[in-house]
Amino acid sequence: MDLAHTHDANKYYIPTPSPWPIVGAVALFSMMLGAICYLNEFRGAWSFLPGAALLIFMFSGWFHTVIGESQHGTFNLQVDKSFRMGMMWFIFSEVMFFAAFFGALFYARVLSVPWLGGQGVKVFSNFILWPGFEAHWPTNGPAHVGGIDGSFRTIPAIGIPALNTAILLTSGLTVTLAHHALRAGQRGKLALFLAMTFLLGFTFVGFQAHEYGEAYRQLGLRLSTGVYGSTFFMLTGFHGLHVTIGAIMLLVIWLRVLRGHFTPTKHFAFEAVAWYWHFVDVVWLGLFIFVYWL
Repeated sequence: MDLAHTHDANKYYIPTPSPWPIVGAVALFSMMLGAICYLNEFRGAWSFLPGAALLIFMFSGWFHTVIGESQHGTFNLQVDKSFRMGMMWFIFSEVMFFAAFFGALFYARVLSVPWLGGQGVKVFSNFILWPGFEAHWPTNGPAHVGGIDGSFRTIPAIGIPALNTAILLTSGLTVTLAHHALRAGQRGKLALFLAMTFLLGFTFVGFQAHEYGEAYRQLGLRLSTGVYGSTFFMLTGFHGLHVTIGAIMLLVIWLRVLRGHFTPTKHFAFEAVAWYWHFVDVVWLGLFIFVYWL
């Protein structure tokens, strides 16, 4: 019996040979080669395009294959369980990813900067390393190091950050309502609330892009603005990337809903994206509190 097409719940699904992993490897190699050329000024930014186009082609083809297998009932309960465990571990790895950046922010703000200002152990603090350094947050380091003059302003929490918080919290509600509609078989409400979710996600990204523009042009805040600038843009930038990816995933799920995919009892792809979206919401709450508010 061909295990690639068996529906036996006791047998694990073995996929047929696929070219997509090789295509993905070539795409990533091409993108890294383009990055090397761009960073070393051998070529312009267009050097990223071949690898990026090949990566999009790979994702489209591979997702088409997996969606087709799912719609034909190829997967059994054991595969469904492995999908859920895989998504859980993936989200856990994302939690650790952001925990590292939050840890860097905590270390700089609570430990490193006060120590350089003279608190705690005095050895190799500001008395030797940077005499006259005053510990305050936010900081970009001693004013005389590297020509930094310290002239920058932070982005206030009341404004775009607060608006984006409301947007993401609302999107968390709409995706939950969409899930309830799917389980109740109300496909009209499902499509509506799901569309609202990814539109809110793209709106969030648009406001963040506007916020970045203001930070660069008006506030003097850049990635090179010392430890505050680097932690700010690393945390918010990677979160914005995750929101963008999540919104694209929700858009794909919405298109599948319009084509009649998913049933009230079989819709793990929807659940996986919903889990990811709730994770993005929780991370943003941490960002809003520890980066913008405190």
